[in-house]
Amino acid sequence: MLRAISRYGARVIPNTQQVIAEMILRDQFIDGPHIAQFEAAFAARLGSVHATAASYGRMAFYYILKAMNLPRGGEIVMPALTFWVVPEVARVAGLRPVFVDIDPLTFNMTPETLERAITPRTVAVVPTHLWGLPCDMDEIVLIARRHHIRVIEDCAHAFGATYRGRPAGTLGDAAFFSFQMIKPLNTYGGGMAVTADRQLSGRIAELAANEPPPDRSIVKQRLWHGRVQRIATRPRIFTWTLFPAVYACARMQWNLDMYFWESIRRLDPFPEDYHQRYSNVQAAIGLESLRHVDDWARRTAAHAARMTADLRGVPGVSVPHVPPDRTHAFYQYCAYVPSRDAVAGRCLNRGVDLETLHVDVCPDLDLFQGLAHAVPQGARRANDTIQIPVYESLTDADVARVCEIVAEAAQSQMRSAATMVRES
Repeated sequence: MLRAISRYGARVIPNTQQVIAEMILRDQFIDGPHIAQFEAAFAARLGSVHATAASYGRMAFYYILKAMNLPRGGEIVMPALTFWVVPEVARVAGLRPVFVDIDPLTFNMTPETLERAITPRTVAVVPTHLWGLPCDMDEIVLIARRHHIRVIEDCAHAFGATYRGRPAGTLGDAAFFSFQMIKPLNTYGGGMAVTADRQLSGRIAELAANEPPPDRSIVKQRLWHGRVQRIATRPRIFTWTLFPAVYACARMQWNLDMYFWESIRRLDPFPEDYHQRYSNVQAAIGLESLRHVDDWARRTAAHAARMTADLRGVPGVSVPHVPPDRTHAFYQYCAYVPSRDAVAGRCLNRGVDLETLHVDVCPDLDLFQGLAHAVPQGARRANDTIQIPVYESLTDADVARVCEIVAEAAQSQMRSAATMVRES
């Protein structure tokens, strides 16, 4: 019998419903002590930083930008390969994004691309630890200090990753994390701003505290949607619910992703739910999640190691590159394959749903036309990648099967390509 594997899986505490019920019973669903406790526990885990929770990771970033009092119109350097929301939020904050190309091996900006992009108008840089692999932070920070610009780490994918023994999020002037459902720490939305600068942290906290409390019905809706999604992506359920829809859409060449990701658009003004505080019930879930994150990370790392061992050496497949001085959080396991869509289609035929490009080549989007950027050759190469399911809730047997199917699909595609060459 076919056992389909979803491209996404959420990290879920075993007692989610009990935590939610307890917060309702205590009348601490929206406001309560767990927010401050979660902030303190999150900061303690990173060490020597202060943390402020926000309604979204993107709002944590926005608060950092506003709290830094960066001059309006200043340039902020970002990788060309990132989620479109991040540069759009910077633009709403009054800054001008400048895109630099990435290293196609690590998918991150490099010290060299940063150095070339700096002008007298540059005020900040946002090293994005894409897929959960930290950037070359010592070199990036050194360049930033020399040019007197601020360093804001994008850790949306990187909770739990380390660079030269230090946690991602503690390497620059500030950092922001995302707690969206499929991120390394899941509180069904929300985010965190962190910094070691006490004065900066105070300004960030003031901005967050000045937001109105979230609407109770909106928070309940987020939790309900999260519950439905996490149940629907379990292999036994996914096989008979979402997978047939994914398969049918692929056969008819319909893009199902448009129903799962928000549309690319201007965010000025911000949607109403951005300007809200983080809820206490989400913080309670976050506190409980911190007890499990090390186990989740170890299991994800073990899955990634198995994939690398099984896929390294497969013709046409290039496994993720992880420098020896850092650890990878493996929010996504991103690999190059021959003829990406063909390989993804072959895998789907055998029940393995693969993601293709999960972020955006921002200079190629209409939203950012007219902004300065280098030719994003490395970023465009990322269009040849697939993101292979690696999340911790997969069984060892699931991972072995995924590896086998991806390897066979890549090899089959290589044989097909070779046959076409011979016949041409």
